[in-house]
Amino acid sequence: MERRKLLALSTAMLALAPLRSLHAQSTASTTKPYTSEQLDQMLAPIALYPDSLLAQVLMAAGYPLEVVEAARWSAANPNLKGDAAVAAVKDKSWDVSVKSLTAFPQTLKMMNDQLDWTQKIGDAMIAQQKDVADSVQRLRAKAAAAGNLKTTPQQKVTTQPAATGSSTIVIEPANPETIYVPYYNPAWAYGPWPYPAYPPPYYPPPPNYGAALMTGMMFGVGMAAGAAMFGGWNWNHGNTYVNVNRATNISANNFNANHYANGNWSHDPAHRDGVPYNDRALQQKYGQNRPGSAERDQYRGQQFQNELRGGQAGQRDGAARTNAEQRAGSGERAGAGASERTGAGTRSAESHSGGAFNGVNHGQQVNREADRGRSYSGGGGRSFGGGGGRGGRR
Repeated sequence: MERRKLLALSTAMLALAPLRSLHAQSTASTTKPYTSEQLDQMLAPIALYPDSLLAQVLMAAGYPLEVVEAARWSAANPNLKGDAAVAAVKDKSWDVSVKSLTAFPQTLKMMNDQLDWTQKIGDAMIAQQKDVADSVQRLRAKAAAAGNLKTTPQQKVTTQPAATGSSTIVIEPANPETIYVPYYNPAWAYGPWPYPAYPPPYYPPPPNYGAALMTGMMFGVGMAAGAAMFGGWNWNHGNTYVNVNRATNISANNFNANHYANGNWSHDPAHRDGVPYNDRALQQKYGQNRPGSAERDQYRGQQFQNELRGGQAGQRDGAARTNAEQRAGSGERAGAGASERTGAGTRSAESHSGGAFNGVNHGQQVNREADRGRSYSGGGGRSFGGGGGRGGRR
């Protein structure tokens, strides 16, 4: 029952932004749903993460419903962080990448708050991993050229030769047992942005996160999370790898080492839980080919479409109510009775337009709404677009 409620909640949140707008505008083939400009736009907020954390964030992004579950667990257990949090979820059914992120509550929260973005970077990682690797290296090169990517007490930045004759920028923790999560504004980090139609989003850190360094890079308290790091990058080949022994320790008895041939990471659709893929090629590859899952996924896909349509109607209804209340509030004082009615109308409008992402933090109320098939507008997500200056914040 809880899983069904979370699925309804996740689909409602994913419906907040026109998820297919970027895909519809893309000129890429069906096997490459995102262009290099779109990839740079999406990956800008995390491309300067340490290699291992970046790899595990992108792996986990392919399982958005499990990210929602892990974020809720993390919020309910605020005193558990780092390796202690990962040990506490050892027996959960989540993918090992999702379990590892419980070490970093602020990262999980960002992914949960920006769930449409999370699904897109996850789908990009699944469909075009080599292009994702190339995008990360392009962004790091821009940051280095702007003088904004350097070795600090928190992380070590090195430039290594690549097989192609170019160079590869590697970011590692200064201390392998202590991981710092950087926050930065992409508008600062990468210098002049080359794609005006695809401005990068900025997801600011939590309040009082840490001191600003290098004029714009911020690091909070380091997490004792060395045991949670099991992934990395084969930059010369453009793919991620899995340290099977470390991953097995994280996932107890439910880690399938046979899924990772030669230690290379690959997406496991068993952890997707029916959440639709944005790209048609991914839908064909994973959505209908798992034994016994076709009917369930078809139902969930239809549910997602119903939530999407319901969310758009909810936005229109909420906007109409809000406009009416603003007109009522601008007139003469109508006495305490009218004020009371206006206040009730405002609360009604807020119930339609106020933050499905905030609903994750108020789970019981949102679960009741999700069970009734309602979607909500608002929240912190941004939709990504392109062409004619339609990208970025809407």
